[in-house]
Amino acid sequence: MAAAKKSISTIGEQLRALREKGNLSLKEVATNINIDTSLLGKIERNERQPTKDQIKQIAKFFKVNEKQLIKEMLSDQFAYKIIEEDADLDTLRVAEEKVEYLKKQK
Repeated sequence: MAAAKKSISTIGEQLRALREKGNLSLKEVATNINIDTSLLGKIERNERQPTKDQIKQIAKFFKVNEKQLIKEMLSDQFAYKIIEEDADLDTLRVAEEKVEYLKKQK
């Protein structure tokens, strides 16, 4: 039996899906999360990344898990940075080891 393929999307695509599922306009959502409509459009098109505060407002407005949205936002940032630097995926393994090291230093 084949494993189900995990659906992968960016935070912007996820936000657009939430907005469209609720039949809401860009303006309605932007007003409720206190950002400019054009900024929300750029986030949905992956031209801009939302801030952590914006993610919190989005989670609250759509009544979705804030920690999960923050995780999605961070994973987008990691992915874009790896692509931008033309790094390989081994970089993530090194970063994971570094996170464990730094946690032990605290």
